[in-house]
Amino acid sequence: MNTVTRAQLAEAIYANVGLSRNESAALLETVLERISAALESGEPVKISAFGTFLVRQKGQRVGRNPKTGVEVPILPRKVLSFRPSQVLKARINNEPVGAEE
Repeated sequence: MNTVTRAQLAEAIYANVGLSRNESAALLETVLERISAALESGEPVKISAFGTFLVRQKGQRVGRNPKTGVEVPILPRKVLSFRPSQVLKARINNEPVGAEE
């Protein structure tokens, strides 16, 4: 399975929207920067029919070194999570959109 890159996304914008290659790349960078800025400030980002990106706070917990078995504290941190929309889940599973589970 191939990874989708920024260059591929910019090329898709160029092919489908009709902007120049430079304008397509600039548009993509602007969108990604706005998403990043919103997530950095703790706001969720919801993209209709795609999903929601959320920043969650994880508390401190005790971890264990697998080699030595020594317990070490894992500090609190923020993590990024993604919740796909029902539309995206249906598309991935080749189901009709709006199918009931």
